[in-house]
Amino acid sequence: MVMSLTETAKDMSGDSPAAAGADHDAASANSHLAWMVMAARGQYANPYHYLLMLRFAVVNLVAFALLGVAHIHGFLEVIAAADQTRLVFVIFLAFLGGLVICAYKVMQTSRELNQAKEFNPMVPSRAAAYLAQIRGRSDEGRSLAASGLKLKLAHRIGVVRHVANSLVFMGLIGTVIGFIIALSGVDPSSVADVEAISPMVANLIEGISVALYTTLVGAVLHLWLMVNYRILANGTVNLITELIELGETNAGS
Repeated sequence: MVMSLTETAKDMSGDSPAAAGADHDAASANSHLAWMVMAARGQYANPYHYLLMLRFAVVNLVAFALLGVAHIHGFLEVIAAADQTRLVFVIFLAFLGGLVICAYKVMQTSRELNQAKEFNPMVPSRAAAYLAQIRGRSDEGRSLAASGLKLKLAHRIGVVRHVANSLVFMGLIGTVIGFIIALSGVDPSSVADVEAISPMVANLIEGISVALYTTLVGAVLHLWLMVNYRILANGTVNLITELIELGETNAGS
């Protein structure tokens, strides 16, 4: 009789498994409700939400401003007039293509990084896909998944680096073409002819101009695009770190 009264008192005081489960459900519901209220009020807003895109924009605004200064002083017109092969124009078009690709990758990485930092399981994202991939896996399985994630994201941004490297090679090709143009007009048998020297010198200057300007443009645009690539690569590293930490946190909870 005493034990029955004790058990009844425990049930009434909430120490029974049923009462504990009800308390846990109520706490979870309250926690979820609090998360929704805080999200609606913007409590989870990240003050550095668009930091990656901001870095990309600032770097390219400064670079295009310097390009505008060069145009004002007539440097671009000199280069365009000296390059009869139009290889400088081709190099610049390749650079613009790489810059557009890099801009798209920066936007994509920035969006995925924000979704990982402000993770919401109800919103489809790379973070949600990664968590679904590692759910129920052992430590070794999660390590393999993290390695695969690193390879995928590194491969995704690799195209920007390849375009940047191709600018240097295109500049070197222009160097070779320029020297070919310079030497093609040289005739050793006509050195003693005064009238033949002037065309040879003009052809030599034209070829050297092509060689030097294509090399210069290829190197400068390579550096410009590589700065943008480094911004993208750092953002990708931050994304990988955020996803792996999120995965380990959820695996341990």
